[in-house]
Amino acid sequence: MAPRDAILGWDEDTNAEAYETFTRAHPMYDATSRDLARRAHLADAGLVVDLCGGVGATARAILDLIPAGARVLSVDNAAAMQRVGRRTLTDARLTWITAPAEQLADHVPAGGADAVVCNSAIWKTDTPAVFAAVAYILRSGGRFVFNIGGGFAGVRHPDEQSVPTGPSLNSLIRQVAARNDGYTPSPMATDTSPTLPLEAVIEQLAAAGLAVLDTEVTAQHSTMAEKKAWLSIPVFAQPEGNFTYAQRMRILDAAYALTTPDAPTVTSWLVVVAQQSEAEATA
Repeated sequence: MAPRDAILGWDEDTNAEAYETFTRAHPMYDATSRDLARRAHLADAGLVVDLCGGVGATARAILDLIPAGARVLSVDNAAAMQRVGRRTLTDARLTWITAPAEQLADHVPAGGADAVVCNSAIWKTDTPAVFAAVAYILRSGGRFVFNIGGGFAGVRHPDEQSVPTGPSLNSLIRQVAARNDGYTPSPMATDTSPTLPLEAVIEQLAAAGLAVLDTEVTAQHSTMAEKKAWLSIPVFAQPEGNFTYAQRMRILDAAYALTTPDAPTVTSWLVVVAQQSEAEATA
């Protein structure tokens, strides 16, 4: 079963619209999507799955790399996200499937996919179940490429440690909320232990019959202004707790006023490339 917060907020029209606007206006999702799609080796692909595909940011990158006659299935559990995606991304090669990632095998035949790509969301799924489903649908030699936010994976790129960024916007939000609204962070909000470290990923992939080909910690360079735009998306708005969206935006504005808009920010990602083994594919 997927974590409870895997759907909370995502299947809401306001959030879906804000998320899609962000993906068009800012480079983060486009850059990470293109990086993952490139690693999937799609030049000869016939069928590619965009897993947890949301509004289609990663599907756009995949469509740019696959052959003219290939197809893409974008699978996501949030109907609101896909409604926005269907309106803004029209391509005859793309099919939208509203379903949990854990049920991927119900929608793709065994050995039917040449690659599966998942950007930013794998940690919110029941990963052992998803890895097993991916192994079931991948052809022999097919690639599974995904990333995990550095905080969730417990990794940091050297750039994140060396760039003098000052206090993060998240930490400033907590400070402002504590000062003005009596906010006390929950233990979960301050827990820095990794949710999905590489060791667990490798173990779960192996149990599913997938071999790790490569891992890399990458860095996404951005600005405080882009971080503010990202935290304005309802599902990402902070702080947690009993705050309305309007209150969170007031707190965000006050925290952002303490920063410099073009101040650099660095986000680390753990990128994993796994592959279906011939033995598993023919089992």
